[in-house]
Amino acid sequence: MSRILERIMDAIDIETFLVCSSEDEGRRLTLQLFREMGFKDVDIVFIQFQGPGVRLRARAYVHRPGDAYGWLKIGGEETGDGFPKSSAGSH
Repeated sequence: MSRILERIMDAIDIETFLVCSSEDEGRRLTLQLFREMGFKDVDIVFIQFQGPGVRLRARAYVHRPGDAYGWLKIGGEETGDGFPKSSAGSH
């Protein structure tokens, strides 16, 4: 996982319009898009076929509840509260 993704609290949402011929094709393309971006855990939150394609909102989960959260490790050592250990008094 990239260092930037470790800072994401839970998920990444994308809202866009995909040109396609049906809602089913739009669902397939959406899941393919996220797979190509390296995400495996994806939900389609909203999808509506209109005119030349689908308007959609999809969410790729970086962390689900109970996961080993990367953002707890920011700053070096994990403290359990999401903050790096203080270096006060170590001058």
